[in-house]
Amino acid sequence: MEKIEEFFDITVPGKKPIIGNLHPLTLIKRKVVEIFQAMGFSVIEGPEIETEWYNFDALNIPKDHPARDMWDTLWLKKPENQKSLSRKRKFSRNLKIKNQKLLLRTHTSPVQIRFMEKNQPPLRIIVPGSVFRHEATDTRHEFQLYQIEGLMVDKEISVAHLKAILAEFFKKFFGRNTNFRLDPDFFPFTEPSFNVSVTCIICEGKGCALCKKTGWLEMAGAGMVHPNVFKNSGLNLNPPAGGWRGWAFGFGLERLAMMKYKIDDIRLFRSGDLRFLNQF
Repeated sequence: MEKIEEFFDITVPGKKPIIGNLHPLTLIKRKVVEIFQAMGFSVIEGPEIETEWYNFDALNIPKDHPARDMWDTLWLKKPENQKSLSRKRKFSRNLKIKNQKLLLRTHTSPVQIRFMEKNQPPLRIIVPGSVFRHEATDTRHEFQLYQIEGLMVDKEISVAHLKAILAEFFKKFFGRNTNFRLDPDFFPFTEPSFNVSVTCIICEGKGCALCKKTGWLEMAGAGMVHPNVFKNSGLNLNPPAGGWRGWAFGFGLERLAMMKYKIDDIRLFRSGDLRFLNQF
């Protein structure tokens, strides 16, 4: 039987391979880290499974604080025997889990305590990482978030230094001078405390669903580190010795991404929708 050779047109262009995209949250994280590293901050990480001490007690959050309620915190079951306890220690050897309730951390602030336990000031760090909340999802809220924590401890540190750092960050992140404000707020681990808001870029301050028609969008919580936090971490700065003080802030990475790329629904980040992800 005569063999028929398959026709092959060598002039037809080849098929372009499908190349993946970096997730928008990854792009934002890299940008934020780059900006803060340029200002002298070191990147520190910590465990996502935390103890009650690091997540609450050491941060001056009392037992009756709403954040400890079952509707806000994802608690983990305690190991039933010593064998399972050993496996937990092997999995996360740095956790102080003996006689401690375990949970999925609700913020990245516990890393402040962990870092100050082993380091002396001056300190200048940022802490990127996932946090978990037991709450309903909507356009502004998710059960899993990505935070960027910041901590600076030095001599004669004040809120003016915090404002200067935030102004420089917003300028480099958004590529222009961005209006922001510090409103009085309350956090157990800072005193005084502030809510950091920026003009909503999506509606340019006119009011939209994302900013609740206010023209401003909350971006971070911040404030001067509470003396009890220093005390619980082993730093005896109460009263401040030699002028040592510190401030801290916590950004939501999703909020930064929403403002940067004008995304109006936080649920899109973890939807797995390629129509959304391929834009980046």
